[in-house]
Amino acid sequence: MAGCGELGIGGVRPAPGSPTRAQVQGLLEQVRVVAERGRPGGYERGCGKDEGCVFGSAWNDDYDGPQGHDGCDTRNDVLAAQLAQARFRAGTRECVVVSGVLLDPYTGDRVEFRKENAREIQIDHVYPLAAAWDMGASGWPMDERVRFANDTVRNLLATTASANQAKGDDTPADWLPPRAENHCFYAGKYLTVAVAYDLPVTAADNAVLHDIARDCP
Repeated sequence: MAGCGELGIGGVRPAPGSPTRAQVQGLLEQVRVVAERGRPGGYERGCGKDEGCVFGSAWNDDYDGPQGHDGCDTRNDVLAAQLAQARFRAGTRECVVVSGVLLDPYTGDRVEFRKENAREIQIDHVYPLAAAWDMGASGWPMDERVRFANDTVRNLLATTASANQAKGDDTPADWLPPRAENHCFYAGKYLTVAVAYDLPVTAADNAVLHDIARDCP
C-alpha cells in the first residue's frame, strides 16, 4: 500500500503506509459482501489435549508461504520486520528479537520492546482467526489455514497487548483502531487479506469500510 501525506480523516494526517482512497475503494470493489457473520461452530485455536488446533500450532514455521521454513518462528519474523532498531540474541542467526522500538500501527504509540517484557507486545491477526473460521475458513484444508494464520506479509501486525486484547476477534463494524489516523491503514490491511483469501466482509463491515474510504486522501 502506498503512503500518503495529505490530510484525511477528521483533518489529521494518515499513518505512514496508509493507502489512498482509490486503493481502498478498489479493494472494496473486489471483496465479497455477505449479510452477516456465520456461526458454524467448531472453532478451537488451542492445540492442547482434546483441543481442535484448527489453525495449527501458534507461530508455526512449518508452512508453505512467505518466511515459512526459514528457521525462525512467525512471531520473531514479524517483530524483526516491524521493529525499528531490532537487536537479536547472539547465536540465533538474527532470529530471536531481544529489543527494538515499535510504532504501534493501531494506537500510533512508540513502544520500547524488551525480551523480558515480551508479553507487552503481541501479534495480531488483522482478519481474526475466529472471524475467518466463521466466514469460510472452516471449509479450507488444514495447510491453507496454517498458511493464513502465519501470513507475515498480509495478516500479521505487532501491536500492544492492550490494543490486541481490545480488538479480540472483532471485525471493522465492531472495532477500529483508537486513533483516526490509523483507520485507512487498517481498512487497507483488512481488505487486502479478505481479497487475497476470498473471505467476505459483512454488510455492516462493508458500510464502515466505505465510510473510512471516503475520508482517505
